[in-house]
Order: sequence, then structure tokens, then C-alpha cells
Amino acid sequence: MRTILYIIQKEFIQIFRDKTMLPVIFIVPIIQLIVLVYAATLEMKHIDMIVVDNDLSTVSRKLISKFDGSPFFYVNSATFNIKEAEHQITADNADIILNIPVGFEKKLLKENKSSLQLQINAINATAAGLTNAYANYVLADFNKNIIIEYIHSIAPSPRKTINVNYSFWYNPELNYKIYMLPGILVILVTIIGMFLAALNIVREKEMGTIEQINVTPIAKYQFIFGKLFPFWVIAMFELAFGLTIGKILFNIPMEGSLLLLFGFTSIYLIVALGIGLFISTLANTQQQVMFIVFFFMLTFVLMSGIFTPTESMPKWAQFVNIINPYTYFMRVIRMVLLKGSGFWDIFKEIVSLLIYGTIILSLAVWRYRKTV
Repeated sequence: MRTILYIIQKEFIQIFRDKTMLPVIFIVPIIQLIVLVYAATLEMKHIDMIVVDNDLSTVSRKLISKFDGSPFFYVNSATFNIKEAEHQITADNADIILNIPVGFEKKLLKENKSSLQLQINAINATAAGLTNAYANYVLADFNKNIIIEYIHSIAPSPRKTINVNYSFWYNPELNYKIYMLPGILVILVTIIGMFLAALNIVREKEMGTIEQINVTPIAKYQFIFGKLFPFWVIAMFELAFGLTIGKILFNIPMEGSLLLLFGFTSIYLIVALGIGLFISTLANTQQQVMFIVFFFMLTFVLMSGIFTPTESMPKWAQFVNIINPYTYFMRVIRMVLLKGSGFWDIFKEIVSLLIYGTIILSLAVWRYRKTV
């Protein structure tokens, strides 16, 4: 036990002496939390719209004003030529065209219905889908107002309507920052546990000190535990630090037990540290570690469900996602913080990570024993 404590002490001293390591541990997380939470969002607040109003009626002007008054749309310009408007979309100067035909108001008042055209730039399918949803919402609200305003001229007899009241659970204000911050925290904690731990061990190889350690009476389990434990502590600190920033700056809700969240994180970090140790057995230089980690992190993050639910992926991708540690933590941190889930709600993820951690640590230790 004393040997392990000496190794841990040596590792902490080495970490805090490394001028490149400290900014990664303390400064980078702050910048990423503040910047990425605002930047990594699927919300659209500025959709450039070009209007082709060939009706020039009172109703068409009210419709344009409705779009212009929306927080999502910005009426960029207006023209009477649809070809010119389409050219603006081609030149990427507009995101959507609102094409109001001649006789729009006349048909609406006489026939109780009319038509218009929306042309959306769909290079980005996600953005196009959101733009279409926002536009349909504005049109539905406009249609409701028109019925109320012209009810005597359109329909003399009173109409029965169905009133729908929406209730959004867990995130009532649909604040996307609350959804994104836990996901960013998962990435930061994993970087500490996986990336920095692998770099630290390979750094010993480059400096040649690992050979000196191997000829000492230090057992391999003592060396591995002493090497990985400091990064487990630092990663736990990063989680606490990130949650504090999230509460102060973004008022992120913490509905569930923080003790349960930190307990799950401690298990998750065993998996992350095991992967980091395994990567360090495959690489001989820090540059090789960076290439390997970049490949795994890019794949794991995109498949983790940080932006879209993993349930929307194909079945084969969901099956492959079993080996993605990000997926488990991404799901659990949101369940605990936003939904207030308890132990039995995340029991499946806990068991899965315990099995995962046992396998990856055993494989890493076996591989480390063969190569060093």
C-alpha cells in the first residue's frame, strides 16, 4: 500500500509540474463549457427569408409581418420574380422563399382556403426540417388568427374547436443549453480519463523512465493503479467543477441524486481509464496516442447521442454502440440531472459498465504485461 501511495504522490507532482497538462485540466474545460454549450445547438434563431409577394394584399402583408415578427425568421429581401429568389437560395443568401401567388387573399376569403409555396434550402437536412417546422408553426398560428378575424365573413355559424395544452416534462422551457451541458461534461470527463492517462503512460516510454520502473520491485498492479488513480481523481474533480459552472452560469437543474451520479461516474471512469491504458500499450509515442484517441473519440462522440437520440440510429449501429462508453454516461447523466432518475432506473447501465470495465481492464493489463 505504501508503494502505491508513493507512486500516486509522484504522479501528482509530475502532473502539476507539467506546464502543458495544467491548462488542459483546468482552463480548457471552462472554455469548452462556456463556448460549446452555446455553439453546439440545433436551435435556429436567424433564418434568412426572401419574400415573393405577387398578391400585395392586406392578408399577404399580415402574413409577411407574422414571419418578420417571429424570433426565428428574418425577412432578408423581397422581389416579384421567383427566379431571382431562387438565385438567392442558390447563392446561399437565403434559407427559405415565401412565394405568395396572385389572388391569395381573394381565394382565402371566398373559398375559405388558399395556397402558397415554401421553398427551403435543404443542403442541411436537419436545418431544413427545423425551418419547415418553424414555418408551419407560424402558418398555423396565422391561420388561426385569420379565422378569428374574418369569422363573420368566412363562417357565420360558430365552430367548435379542440384546444390542445402542451406540457413539456423535464425541460419545460425547451432550453437547449440544459440538454447540451451534460453532454459536454461527458466529453470533458472522458478526455481526462482516457486521453490524458494514455498520454501520461506513453510519455514514460518516450522518456525511458518506464524501463527503470520495470527493473524495480514494484509490481505491475501497483504501477498501473498508481498511474491511473490520479486521473480518476482529476476526472471526478472535473465533473464537480463542470456541474458548479453549469449551475452558476446556466442554472442547470439537478433533479436526481448527485451522490448517485458521482458513484456512476466512478464506475464509468474505470472503463475510460482501461481504454486509455489499452491505447497506451498500442502506442510508443504521444503522437501515435493522439491519432488513436482522435479516431475513437470522433466515432464515440458522434454515436453517443449528444445531438440526436441513439434510438434513431439503424439497428446495426445500435448494436455496435454497445462498445461505446460515451453512450452509457450520456444517457445516465441526463436521466439523473434532468429527470431525477434513481438507482434502479440506471441499474442496467451500471451492470453493463461493470462488465465492460472488467473486460477492458483485464485486456489492458494482459496486453501491458506482454509489451513492457
